[in-house]
Order: sequence, then structure tokens, then C-alpha cells
Amino acid sequence: MGRMLKIFIGLLLVTGLLIGAYAWQKSRKGDDEGFKRVEVTRGAITEKAVAIGQIEPRLKYQVKSKISGLVKRCLVQVGDRVETGDALFEIVPDPTPTELVEAERRVDAAEASFRRAQAEWNRSQALSKQGITPQSEEDVKREAYDQARIELSSAQDNLELVRKGRVSGRGRTMESVIRAPAAGIVLERTVDPGDPVVPLTSFQAGTELATIADMNDLIFKGTVDEIDVGKLSTGLPARLNIGALPDAKISGTLTRIAPQATEKEGARLFDVEIELDPDAAATLRAGYSATADLVIREKDDALMIPERLVLFEDNGAKTFVEVPPDEPGGDPKKVEIKTGLSDGLNIEVVSGLKEGDEVVQRPPRSVL
Repeated sequence: MGRMLKIFIGLLLVTGLLIGAYAWQKSRKGDDEGFKRVEVTRGAITEKAVAIGQIEPRLKYQVKSKISGLVKRCLVQVGDRVETGDALFEIVPDPTPTELVEAERRVDAAEASFRRAQAEWNRSQALSKQGITPQSEEDVKREAYDQARIELSSAQDNLELVRKGRVSGRGRTMESVIRAPAAGIVLERTVDPGDPVVPLTSFQAGTELATIADMNDLIFKGTVDEIDVGKLSTGLPARLNIGALPDAKISGTLTRIAPQATEKEGARLFDVEIELDPDAAATLRAGYSATADLVIREKDDALMIPERLVLFEDNGAKTFVEVPPDEPGGDPKKVEIKTGLSDGLNIEVVSGLKEGDEVVQRPPRSVL
């Protein structure tokens, strides 16, 4: 009985050793099989820079008033199309008592000056006819009379404008109606009836009443990182991706690169403009956010591999990949290659590999 027990225990030990050896061998085999093989293929590869920005009209006009007062009527809404000269707003004067008194006093003073200049000119005419005064003196009195008449007319126009907001006479009517400076679509209206208006002068910007833009001429305005701007030049083709229109295919041409960078959130960016191709089928709107792929170089039939498989040495002077070993169970071999275009995911292989070759991809390292 004791002998049988010993034999049984011995068999258990041998079986355990065999199982352990098999597991160890399998573990080694699994490690070898952890290497994946990636085939060298051909395909399209594009080297590009990315610009981030939005769709904007090329030309925008800010509508402002040249007189002060209150908005009486708003004649347009956002989205309305207007032509040059169309009425947009009507402004009602809202003078202070001081301004009204000053305008009336200016008229009184101008009337007094006019009456005096008229009397002196009439007297000069009578004396000139009698031969008492020369013609030159009469001419001087006539000039003073004309000047006084102009000043009186100007003072009266100013008083009428202060009181009523419009001036009538001289074959036309000047009124406090703000008109469109150019044709386009009303993108924004910033005032409502009753809002005060500050006039546009050489000393102040004035109240912005509305923004008008030509929506038939849209462009892309965005920024490019300083790392990529050295590769760009005007005339490069661009492919736009618009967030609101994921299926739209919009193309264009790079037309402007800013000569100076702007700093934003610690990054140096350069402003760029892209002129959109006119044959775009999609309906674009101002303010659409978009990204633009600026195509620097492109190949349709390039030999390529995933860029993550490339090993760099000597500060990038040499590039290598690992290829499968010649014998099963061996270590991968390093092969030097020459690379070309890169799109950030795939990289072109200029020499060192051929189509159909396999490259080794090592398993990710465990962080435990």
C-alpha cells in the first residue's frame, strides 16, 4: 500500500513538471507570436498643413449714422437683402436744450449779419451809380453780402435739422434716414426703435447700427501654426471640412499668408485666407466653423508603411524598420530605409523595401 502511494505521488510530480514545461514553452511561443507583421503597400499619401478658422464674407460694411438722436424706425431685419441706397433706419433728433438754444441763436446772429451786409451793399450800389465810390468797393460789399446769405442759409438748415431731423430745399431733401452704403445681406442689426445713436465723427467711432455683407463672395479665414507656415506658399490647393456640412466637398486656393504671427494661448499663429472655388454645390453661410487641409505635396501611388513602425537614430539622420527573422524563433532584423512624404499616419518608403515586404510591429510595452 505504501509502495503504491509513492508511485502515485511520483506520477503526480512528473505530470506537474510536464505541465509546467508545456506552459513555459507555450508562453515563449506566445511572446514570439506577439510580433505582428505589416505588409508594405502602395496608396495615396498627402503632406499637408491644417488651418483652423471659419467661413466669412470677403467684404463687410458697418452702417453708422452721421447725426445724433433716437432710432425712430428700423426698416430692415436680419437676413434681408438690400441694394445700394435702400433705407435702413430713420433717426429722430433728440437735441438737448443747450443745442436747441445755440442753433436758434446762430440763426438770429446770421440774420443780423445778413441784414447789415445787405444794407451796406445797397448803399454801395447807390454810391457807385453816383460815381462817389469805385467799382472795387462795390465788389467787396457784394462779396460780404453773399457770404452773409450763405451763413444764414446754413444756420437755418442746422436749426431745421436739429428740430425735425431733415432739411428741405435747394432742389433736394436731406433727411435723417440712414441708407445702405452697398448691396448685400443684413447680417446683424444692433439697434431697435428708441435706442440712442451717437454720430460718426473724426473724434468718435459712432454707434454701429447694422452690418451688411456680400454673401455671394465668401472666403475662409483661419490660422496656421508657425511649425507649418514655412512650408506654405500662395497658390496651394486647399480642401475644406465644414463641421455643419460633413458631406460637402469644398475646395479652394490659398491666397494670403500673414507676414507676422499673432500669439494666442501661448502659441504663435499666422493668419491665412483661402478663396473658395465658385462651383461649390453646398450652400455656405457666414460663421461656419471649418478646417482646411493645405496640400503641400501629394502622391497617388506611393510605397508606404505606418509611420509608427519607423525607428529614428542620430537625431533623425537615419531611419530603420524591423523585418521578420530569417529563421523561426529568431529576433527581428533592423533594415535601414529612406523615407519621403508623411501625412502623420503613413510615411513613404523611397528605398530599402519593396511592395509586399513585411515589417515587424512590436506589441505595446506593459506599464505594470
